[in-house]
Order: sequence, then structure tokens, then C-alpha cells
Amino acid sequence: MEPITRITSRTVVMASSNIDTDQIIPARFLTTTTREGLGAALFADWRYDASGHPKPDFILNTPEAQGCRVLVAGPNIGCGSSREHAPWSLLDYGFQAVISTEIADIFRNNSLKNGLLPVIVDEATHAWLLAHPGAEVAVDLERRVLDLPDGRSVSFPLEPFARYCLMNGVDELGFLLSKLPDIERYERSHAK
Repeated sequence: MEPITRITSRTVVMASSNIDTDQIIPARFLTTTTREGLGAALFADWRYDASGHPKPDFILNTPEAQGCRVLVAGPNIGCGSSREHAPWSLLDYGFQAVISTEIADIFRNNSLKNGLLPVIVDEATHAWLLAHPGAEVAVDLERRVLDLPDGRSVSFPLEPFARYCLMNGVDELGFLLSKLPDIERYERSHAK
């Protein structure tokens, strides 16, 4: 994982509520155990027609969406089944953060463990973001704030350990492995 301290990007808005993990990455793409290439299958059933051609009116297929690293979604994004492939596909596509008023717990936890930052904001901020697609925002992980182009800074909740891992580019296993010398020293001092 790459360390994250600040993400500055235009937003892509998908205002639909209850975007579930099967819509994010349909089950037929879950046959892989690696992340590479999953971005092409992101929102596949919405993004492509029956013959596999991109639908020109779907937001990710428009020029405005290219290069955006922040997805603004309707309430309850990531509901449905638990699958790490959902944050993997968002990350492989190029997103680094997802913003909503409500993010499903399992999806939120999977996102944090894989380097995708879930940002929960209040209703007024969310309404502003939905009304201003393509707005240039900055997600400041160190300060735990979302900076809006109108000058407002909106705080968002984030557990200290998850914040530490994201800012240092490590997952839980990487964190534990960084403590290996301390663990080995403890085990040697307590050996029978």
C-alpha cells in the first residue's frame, strides 16, 4: 500500500443509494485472488452494454471522470455481501477515497484494510458534493478533514489505528511485522 496523507482530486458523483458490492464488482469477477485488472470490471453491469462496449452515458465512461480519485456516493455504499474485491476494484480503477453519509461497515473495514479511505460526512456536506460533481476537494488524513473549494473544512471520523496504517502505507500484518523485533525480544525474555 502507498502511504496516504492528502488526496487532492476532482470528484465523481454516483448519487444512487444502496450501491451494493455486487454492483461495485459483480460476482462473476470474483475468481481472482489478485487485485490487478479489477478496475476494468468496476461497475461492469452499469458501465458496459450486453456486448461489452462502454455505455457513453455512464459517468465512469465520460471524459469528466478520467483521473478522478474521489468517488462521492449515495447513502449506504458497500452494502450487501462481504468481498474484498469491491475496494480492490475501486483502487485498481484509481480511486483513493469514497465519500458518503453512510458506508456499510464490512465494506468500510475492508476498504481501510486495503488502502481505500472511506470518508463519512454530514448531510449538508454530502448534499453540496452531490450538487457539485467534479468539484476539486482535498482529503487531509493528518487533520482528518475534507477541504471543499468554497473554503469549508469538514471533519470526518477515523479510528487512530486505521489512520496510522493508511498514513504509513501498511496493513495490519505489515504493522505487526514492523513490531517483530519487539515481539522476539519479549519472547526471548519470557522463554522457559
